[in-house]
Amino acid sequence: MRRLRSAFALLGATLCTLTGVALPTTASATVAADPTPAAPKKLFSIRDDRIKESSGLAKSVKHSGTYYTVNDSGDTGRVFAIDATTGKVQAVLRFGAKVTDVEALGVDRDGTIYIADIGDNKADREQIEIYTIQEPETLEDADLKYHQFDFKYPDGAHDAETLLIEPGTSQLYIVTKELKGTGSIYAAPPAPSRQGTNELSKLAPAPSGIITDGTFMPDGQRVILRTYTDVATVAWGDTPTAIARGAAVLGQGETVAVGPTDNTVLVGSEGANSAVYQLTAPAKAVVSTPPSASTTPKPATTSDSSSSDSGKSHNLRWIIIGASLFALIITIVTFPPGRRERQDRQAENDRLTGQSQPTGHRRPHA
Repeated sequence: MRRLRSAFALLGATLCTLTGVALPTTASATVAADPTPAAPKKLFSIRDDRIKESSGLAKSVKHSGTYYTVNDSGDTGRVFAIDATTGKVQAVLRFGAKVTDVEALGVDRDGTIYIADIGDNKADREQIEIYTIQEPETLEDADLKYHQFDFKYPDGAHDAETLLIEPGTSQLYIVTKELKGTGSIYAAPPAPSRQGTNELSKLAPAPSGIITDGTFMPDGQRVILRTYTDVATVAWGDTPTAIARGAAVLGQGETVAVGPTDNTVLVGSEGANSAVYQLTAPAKAVVSTPPSASTTPKPATTSDSSSSDSGKSHNLRWIIIGASLFALIITIVTFPPGRRERQDRQAENDRLTGQSQPTGHRRPHA
């Protein structure tokens, strides 16, 4: 029976190896539950009659506890600096551009403020503009010098309310807003020119939802996108993918910005005295797999030679399987279950009763 069991074990191992089926192991994937995020907390309300349609929010890099915002369409070229403790305006930064429909803003690591004049409800603008000003060293009302960059889409006009600024490179991205269907992500040239019109490049579809604002997280690996109804965490890559979503606390969501800590965000809405809330960025559960398990996909082979090699390997596999089965059959026929045990028992019985042993087991004479 040991030989029979060995034959079955050998056959099983051979079949598993040749067919690519892994034998069971004691290791198993584990899923760590998402820690319960803290409840959204009201951080402040915007307390200034001049701000009636906050449509962009960005954290200052030079002034701790300060956030910048802009009004939606219909305002002049200006940015409001707001104290995140009191909600009061600390300064109004004016720039001389004649704006059309400012919808978003952001601040890069060097303290450059980007004002995105990208709104286009009718989708009929020939070009859109992004203006830049520098964060002042002191927060007080000021008229600042600005630069203007003109852009156009490669596939016609689009409405948009989201400007993304990559932390490490200051690369600019625009996410379009679609009331029907899915928006798209467009990239500006790495070094846009102030001369002429810069053409955007379409990169990938945006995650689902009517996207109204967004921001990179400080790690540069995640993007937070705001919709009218929720907040989505997006894994940034060749194909940006929403990995977690969390319900928002406001009615019509309009703004999102990096919060006081690296894993929190601020969300706001339109309207006079609108409230701004702090919440934890949505995150998915972490799945761990055994270290020996390979999760790297292998590229598919499509060439004729690869197909030929695959066919030969496939034929060889079945030849070996057939040979293994043949060996198993020979083993069973030669040593049928119980035959050797019966022979051993008969020999022992003959020894005890004094009977001669069968010829096959007779001992030689001295």
